[in-house]
Amino acid sequence: LDIDNFKAFNETYGLDQGDLLLQSMSQRIRGLLPSGATIARQGGDDFVLLIEDLGSDSVAAAARLEQQADQWLSRLREPIEIGGIPRSITVSMGLSLFGEPELTGEEVQRRAEMAMYQAKSQGRNVSCFFDPQLQSALQERRTLEQDMRAGLQAGEFELFYQPQVEMGKVIGAEGLLRWKHPEKGFVPPAHFIPLAEETGVILPLGDWVLQAACQQLAKWAKHPRYAQLVLSVNVSPKQFHQSGFVEQVLKALAEHGADARRLKLELTEGMLVSDVDDTIAKMMRLKSYGIGFSLDDFGTGYSSLSYLKRLPLDQLKIDRSFVRDVLTDPNDAAIARTIVALAKSLSLHVIAEGVETQAQCRFLEGIRCYAWQGYLMSPPVPVSEFESLVTNGNVPGSPTPALSPVSMR
Repeated sequence: LDIDNFKAFNETYGLDQGDLLLQSMSQRIRGLLPSGATIARQGGDDFVLLIEDLGSDSVAAAARLEQQADQWLSRLREPIEIGGIPRSITVSMGLSLFGEPELTGEEVQRRAEMAMYQAKSQGRNVSCFFDPQLQSALQERRTLEQDMRAGLQAGEFELFYQPQVEMGKVIGAEGLLRWKHPEKGFVPPAHFIPLAEETGVILPLGDWVLQAACQQLAKWAKHPRYAQLVLSVNVSPKQFHQSGFVEQVLKALAEHGADARRLKLELTEGMLVSDVDDTIAKMMRLKSYGIGFSLDDFGTGYSSLSYLKRLPLDQLKIDRSFVRDVLTDPNDAAIARTIVALAKSLSLHVIAEGVETQAQCRFLEGIRCYAWQGYLMSPPVPVSEFESLVTNGNVPGSPTPALSPVSMR
């Protein structure tokens, strides 16, 4: 970090004022740093900052560091009192990540210094990364975030529907968010969902999903063929744990006149571990209106029976990672059997996701799991195609077992 135009400041106001500026700037920088960070002055108006524990993902770590740097730049440019007179001072920052075993501290500092001079060459009062590729990746992230926000306003998002099938009959669907970018076409969810989580865009996106789901349920309610369908949507941890989440869901239902009994919220194991009592309280409030809950990706997270039995769940989902190798991996087969037995003991419905072959279907039938979701039946499709599947009543690749199924809810 280097104070912009420090030499000119010294020449204009004198060395004593320059020393006061260094002292004041040092105190201000120290007050901005996170706990555990290190600050050192290496000479003149140059400061070196060491920030640790930014994570193992270099792009995500760079994004966090850049966000912090932007905040520091904003705070440091606020008028600072030098000798009783407010002065407007700016700084330039060079950023460099370290984590490679062969990278020495001296090299990291050299890279940061080069980046700092690059920042000065760009007009000062900015920050730059040394790594051009990382800088490019960060720019792509910034652009993607901006495009997400703009796309939400422009109506570029939509729900696709993947059928959930029981006994050869479509009993519901999972509504999955899709983004059709005007230039890039469909952006893979794996590219934009994690970024939405990190940047907070997931909150307006999550609200949009709830609104879209309730609107669709209200439309289906007018048609006897679709009126009994259950629509599941994913809820992000940030969305669920915000204070007004319950009211957000109820508002979406009320605005569209949707039947709460037809809405199911899919939660992941990890998000239930944090503040179990608050989680249960929110779930109980929503459940009192008839809303259902499914525990998604069951078996991959942190569930323990001690609190699983306390949660007002309706359904367990067998994760696709177990279904995929259920015919070749005895451990996955044993886990699938255990989940079905556990669901039965807790009076929960169970559904397997990621079903892609008839052989997997036969195995699932054998362990008395009759509800399936996966590409064998259908990939996620637009609402018109999903409704055609329901209307035709013939789901591809879905055999009809002779035994009776358990109910969907």
